[in-house]
Amino acid sequence: MRNSFFPIALVVVGAGWLLNELHLFPEANWIVILGLASAGILVLMLEGFNTSSVVKGPLLIAAGGAFYLHQHHGLGWRLLIPSMLILAGLLLLVSYSGKLPAPGEKKIRRS
Repeated sequence: MRNSFFPIALVVVGAGWLLNELHLFPEANWIVILGLASAGILVLMLEGFNTSSVVKGPLLIAAGGAFYLHQHHGLGWRLLIPSMLILAGLLLLVSYSGKLPAPGEKKIRRS
């Protein structure tokens, strides 16, 4: 599935918000944390490893980790946001390395 990031993100955010508003779970923050991590894994599974998904998937997983660290260990956003920016930059460098296929492109095997 090409470019599945936005639809998956919409579903995760909407589901987390709805479950929080309906008070179906005592700690709705776990829904957001697990939802972000699950969305990152889904992006990687649905799109495979390509120049786009190698950035989106790990960033969603890291966002779930950042929410966990903020809510359960009191780590401030002053540290988490710059760390996420560093991670985003490193992931973009990996995607620009030329070693991954573009979205929708099959990796050519050499004999």
